[in-house]
Amino acid sequence: MKFRRLIAEYLGMALVLVLLCAYFGAKSENFLTVGTFTTLANQFADALILAVGMTLVLIIAGIDLSVGSVLALCGAVLGVCLKDWGWPLPAAIGACLATGLACGAINGAVTVTWGIPSFVVTLGMMEIARGAAYWMTNSSTVYIGSDVEVVADATLFGFTAPFYVAIALVIVGQVILTGTAYGRHLLAVGANTEAARLSGLNPRWLKLSVFMAIGLMAAVAAIVYTARLGSADPNAGAGYELQAIAAVVIGGTSLMGGRGSVVSSFFGVFIIAVLAYGLSQIGAEEYTKRLITGSVVVVAVILDYYRHRLSTARGA
Repeated sequence: MKFRRLIAEYLGMALVLVLLCAYFGAKSENFLTVGTFTTLANQFADALILAVGMTLVLIIAGIDLSVGSVLALCGAVLGVCLKDWGWPLPAAIGACLATGLACGAINGAVTVTWGIPSFVVTLGMMEIARGAAYWMTNSSTVYIGSDVEVVADATLFGFTAPFYVAIALVIVGQVILTGTAYGRHLLAVGANTEAARLSGLNPRWLKLSVFMAIGLMAAVAAIVYTARLGSADPNAGAGYELQAIAAVVIGGTSLMGGRGSVVSSFFGVFIIAVLAYGLSQIGAEEYTKRLITGSVVVVAVILDYYRHRLSTARGA
């Protein structure tokens, strides 16, 4: 029964994508091309990586508003290590990943130790990480060039290495969520933290681990972003946290916790990507794109509200 429900949900998301592609294909003769879809896939690899981490955070009924700024800080660390300090690429990548992991650990530790809502904690980290990115780069873009572009240069069938990394993370995230005890524990904590605690789980550790995971995802996304542009920009990732939340919510992950799917978030990312790219191709104004995208998110939240009420009623 659960399997059939998941298949129906994925088919529904796929149908939305097909309808969007059909609409924009009818409006623009250049939309339905192989180049369009390879470009979309390669450009939104970093957004997809962030969505994997955001899915796990929303499942435990948390939220992370700092991922865009953490991405910028991790990119700044990568750029400074390579350009200013002359580190080899593997060491610079290690420093970048450690920075993201540390930011996530701080968010998680403050949230679980003092019981402060993750919204407030990550809002503070958003400002701290952004300020640190400006400090490290002296408020200017660090141009790196081929030292980091090699990460994004490798391609297979038109898709870059970061896209395959993003797909691998989606698969790993979904397997962890649906096929391991850890994933089931996350769902239990999101559904009812106190009940999970009374059943012998450790919600504090689970929440901490999820914030560390999304910090690590922000660092991986920073590597992808920096490699694609060949530079570390302290303004990188601005608005990415809202983009990630929107994609995950459109994918059906509940803002109230306890339900979600990484594969559905994959569809959510590409629905937003197709929507943005298609509207650009048909010449829509920026305000039109924002109005339409925002309306889609609001509708998704309203649907989530009614889904939650329906599942509660069935449970009762």
